[in-house]
Amino acid sequence: MEIRRALPQDIRELLHCLKMRSKYAVLLVFVICLVIIEKENNFISRVSDKLKQSPQALAEANSTEVSPAPAENGSLASLQELDAAFSQLRSHLYNITLQLAGDGDPRPRRHVLLMATTRTGSSFVGEFFNQQGSIFYLFEPLWHVEKTVTFLPGGASAVGSALVYRDVLKQLLLCDIYILENFISPAPEGHLTPFLFRRGSSHSLCEEPVCTPSTKKVFEKYYCKNRRCGPLNITLAAEACRRKQHVALKTVRIRQLEFLQPLVEDPRLDLRIIQLVRDPRAVLASRMVAFSGKYETWKKWASEGEAPLREEEVQRLRGNCESIRLSAELGLRRPGWLRGRYMLVRYEDVARAPLQKAREMYRFAGLPLTPQVEEWIGKNTQAPRDGNGVYSTCKNSSEQFDKWRFSMPFKLAQVVQDACAPAMQLFGYKLASSPAALANRSFSLLEEAQPAWVT
Repeated sequence: MEIRRALPQDIRELLHCLKMRSKYAVLLVFVICLVIIEKENNFISRVSDKLKQSPQALAEANSTEVSPAPAENGSLASLQELDAAFSQLRSHLYNITLQLAGDGDPRPRRHVLLMATTRTGSSFVGEFFNQQGSIFYLFEPLWHVEKTVTFLPGGASAVGSALVYRDVLKQLLLCDIYILENFISPAPEGHLTPFLFRRGSSHSLCEEPVCTPSTKKVFEKYYCKNRRCGPLNITLAAEACRRKQHVALKTVRIRQLEFLQPLVEDPRLDLRIIQLVRDPRAVLASRMVAFSGKYETWKKWASEGEAPLREEEVQRLRGNCESIRLSAELGLRRPGWLRGRYMLVRYEDVARAPLQKAREMYRFAGLPLTPQVEEWIGKNTQAPRDGNGVYSTCKNSSEQFDKWRFSMPFKLAQVVQDACAPAMQLFGYKLASSPAALANRSFSLLEEAQPAWVT
C-alpha cells in the first residue's frame, strides 16, 4: 500500500486502466466459452437422437437409394393420417352405395360386364345372367350410343368412342338408366319410350312393375316377347335396377380393356369383367350369314374368285383380332387394378360344357348359380337340329360350335389365319394346313383351355 502511494499519479492511472481491461477480457472469454459449450451440447444431443434410431433406420439413412423407410416426422404423420381418413371415406362410401343399391341387404352387390364382339355367342352366354332373378340384366344398351354419336374408325375418334361408351356404361352399372335418354331416338317423353333396343332380351324390363299395361295405338318397336307391356318407363326401370341385388350388362361395343380401369377402381362398383372370345374363322363365317350385305365382296371372292378382296377389309379383320388380343393379354398379365376381376372365356368351351362354364363364371363373379339358370341351360343347349336360327339363343350347342368348318372355303380360312395368327395362338385355336384338315372332324382345332385364364 505504501509502495502504491509512492508511485506517481500517471503510473497509478495506467495500472487502473490495465486492471479494468483485464476484467473485460475475462468476461469476453467467459462468454465465448459459453457459446462453445452450447454448440457442443447441441451436437451431443443430435448424436444421441441418432443412436436411438433402429439399426435399419440408420442403414437406410446412410443408403444412397431412395427408400420408403419410415421416419418420425410431422410430414409422414400427416400423410398417414390423410391415408387413413381416405380409406375410411372409401369404406363409408362403399357401404352407403350397397345400402342404396341393395335396400340395405348386407350381401355384396356385384357388377358383371360381359365383353365380346359380334357373333361370338355373347347373346347366348348373356342369358346365363339374364335368367338369374336377382340380377338386373341389360342387353346391348350401348347400341343407342353407337347409333346417335358418329365415330370414325381409328385414331382420336376410336379413343373418343371408347371414353363415351365407358362413361355411359358406368352410369348404367350405377342404375342411372336415365343416361340413355340422351341417345334414344326419338327422345323419350316424360321418361317413356317404346324404342329401347332389344328390351325383350332383358327379363328385368319385362316383369312387374316395369311392365306397365299396354297402350293402344302405341307402336312398340322393341317389345317384350312373353307378355304385352306399355312403353318403357325409365324411372321404373331405374328403380327396378336399384331393387335387384346385382347388375349385369352385355356389350359388343367395348374392346379396349385398359379404358375400364376407372370403373374397376370406382369404390361404388364391384366390377367383374368376363371377356368372351371365339375362333375368328367361325366369327367371320357367322357374320357372312348374319350380315350378308356387308360381306358381298368376301362371298364373291370365296365362291368365284372374280372380285378381288380389298386390302382395307383384310386390315379391318386384322385390327379387330389385334384389339381383342391386346385386351386379353392385358387381363392375363394380372395388373394390380385388374387382379381377381378378369376372366377369359372361349365360346367353344361354353358350347361343349355350358353348365360347367356357367358355374365357373358365377363362381368368378361371386354369385350363386340358381336352379332356374341350370334349368334354362338344360333346355336351351339341347335344341332340335332344325330349330337353330341365326339370332337364336336356343341351340344344340355341342354340335353347333364348329359347324362352320364344313362350309367355309379353305382359302377364306387361310386369310383369317394369316390376319389373326397372334390372337389364335393366344386363345389356343389351331391353324388348318389343308382343306382336308379343316373339314376333318377328328382333327380338333381347339387346344385345352388354360387355368391361368381366370385371374
